[in-house]
Amino acid sequence: MARDYYGALGVGTDAGPDEIKRAYRRLARELHPDVNPDPKARERFTEVKAAYEVLSDPEKRRIVDLGGDPLGNGGGRGGGGAGDPFAGFGGLGDIMDAFFGSATGGAGGRGPRSRVQAGADALIRMKLTLEECAVGLTKELTVDTAVLCSECTGSGCAAGTSPAICDICNGRGEVQSVQRSFLGQVVTSRPCPNCRGLGQVIPEPCRQCGGDGRVRARRSVTVKLPAGVGDGMRVRLDGQGEVGPGGGPAGDLYVEVEEAPHEVFTREGNDLHCVLPLPMTAAALGTTVHLPTLTDDDALELDVEAGTQSGTIRTLRGRGMPRLRSSGRVEGRGDLMVHIDVVTPTKLDARQTELLRELAAVRGDEQPDLVANGRNGGGLFSRLRGSRSPR
Repeated sequence: MARDYYGALGVGTDAGPDEIKRAYRRLARELHPDVNPDPKARERFTEVKAAYEVLSDPEKRRIVDLGGDPLGNGGGRGGGGAGDPFAGFGGLGDIMDAFFGSATGGAGGRGPRSRVQAGADALIRMKLTLEECAVGLTKELTVDTAVLCSECTGSGCAAGTSPAICDICNGRGEVQSVQRSFLGQVVTSRPCPNCRGLGQVIPEPCRQCGGDGRVRARRSVTVKLPAGVGDGMRVRLDGQGEVGPGGGPAGDLYVEVEEAPHEVFTREGNDLHCVLPLPMTAAALGTTVHLPTLTDDDALELDVEAGTQSGTIRTLRGRGMPRLRSSGRVEGRGDLMVHIDVVTPTKLDARQTELLRELAAVRGDEQPDLVANGRNGGGLFSRLRGSRSPR
């Protein structure tokens, strides 16, 4: 089956670059795997993406219009099939014309390219605190991009003037040279150096944009970042990027999040980690600790059991970061892992030293029990030996 790139996007063969791009964006928003998990939609999105890549490239589109397929494995809108060795080049006749010239003495040309081109995407980075990532925010950003020239509205021409046909290529956008070889007459084509392949020139360029149809300017855009965004995530603003040459459609603006380190919490995906330094006496007797949170109205208390050891990890379910899905919705939250670090005092006054000595005496801890026949059925060494697996 021959592949129909125009049909995949739902446009006609006479569709312009703007119409092709709009059709692709409309279908991408409907079929993208992040939006539509249906396997059939994924397959359809692959076809749509391939069609856009072909039809947005003038040379590949020319091959399709000639009946070939620039991606191979079948024709564009009819034409050469998978078994045709010249299918990707528009057929044998097109190759012969390119090397030896057509019946009229010319070569198969691509024609002039459009002065109106799609704009490039732009990227801006925004630094956020962990608190801002947790709750999301709406913010005004100042961006410096190419915008439509207000004086010529994209035409590139001075007021009251219009583009003229290039007198070097006569509007074809390319010039040809003929050389003779043992194969015969060889015709080669290259973009016209006078009009740069456009087929038109601007006799009186616009004073504001110099004929480009766009100028650089600073402007403000509003970006809404949902709760749960994290370092490296990007939010796309459709049509807020660079305006293309000749006043072409603007690309997209991507806002990339840079998450600043936090003094208390460390983030791993949707989970948060923090270290809780706990005095030795509090770990032994048990206590209640008030933990800091990312929001002022979210009080959190942690009950520490008596005898808690250093290295204990307490997991608080649902107390981490919002879980942001690819659809942009927040579904639940991650966990908060509290790592308890029992702190041994290093500086004791006389009274504190005396009390600890009394405690050691009551517990019989003046000397570590290292002998095999110590109290409670064995000392440290015997327990270590008992923990080793037999050979």
